[in-house]
Amino acid sequence: MLGKLRRFSLEFGAVLASILIFWIPLYFVIVNAMKDEKGASLSNMAWPATNQMWSNIKEVIQSRDHMLVLAFVNSTTLTILSIAILLLVCAMAGFVMQRRSDRVTPWISFFVLAGLIIPPAIVPTIWVLDKLHLFKTMLGLIMVEVALGFPFGVLLYRGFMGAIPREIDEASVVDGCGGFRLFFQIIFPLLKPVNATIIVTSSVAIFNDFTNPLYFFPGSKNATVQLTLYNFMSQFISQYNLLYTNILLITIPPLVLFIFFNKKIVAGITAGAVKG
Repeated sequence: MLGKLRRFSLEFGAVLASILIFWIPLYFVIVNAMKDEKGASLSNMAWPATNQMWSNIKEVIQSRDHMLVLAFVNSTTLTILSIAILLLVCAMAGFVMQRRSDRVTPWISFFVLAGLIIPPAIVPTIWVLDKLHLFKTMLGLIMVEVALGFPFGVLLYRGFMGAIPREIDEASVVDGCGGFRLFFQIIFPLLKPVNATIIVTSSVAIFNDFTNPLYFFPGSKNATVQLTLYNFMSQFISQYNLLYTNILLITIPPLVLFIFFNKKIVAGITAGAVKG
């Protein structure tokens, strides 16, 4: 009985914490997105007398020559291309690092782990991108996003591949598989749990990224969804009803993605903790 009571208390505490941390802020955004400019400026949680949600949405979409639509296109392009490259590069690197065992391997692991610890340097990165003629380009920003997500992805893939028996590699080689054929036809299809984890976690992070597009992809035509928040905030005036509506619109895609794939995230992370 005591064990069941303790378990119920933990579950109730977890639900209460999720409500306080996640659902109350979301309710706050939704309520203020339904108000007019005067009501939203109060920034309280009172229910509005009249629902202005639809008119606010139309005004946000039409603002600054439909910048939000362009921002969604830029963010979607950035996310899809970055994730595609990230999956390929991280999976191949994780496979090599897990299967290889020599004096160089610990150093490779050290430098990959250092990518999680050492913070990125903005000015040197801009200098490098400018010298490569990639500054203010989508390709340059994609390279930055891939570089930042690379260490975490490699560690997940490497841990998961430890549970894949080496006998599979040996049998495939005996059957005549080369290195690339072994990886893409035998190993990569087994990585679906980790692929799902990388897709969801990295997609949300890249889609919601604010600082990297601000520094490495400036310009009104290059705006991503997070940068559109500046459309309704300034030094002298802020349209809070439109600001909250904008926040709600750019929150929906990653929220839906996370809700549908949250079980796959947990499965991929726990599978990556297993080592053979």
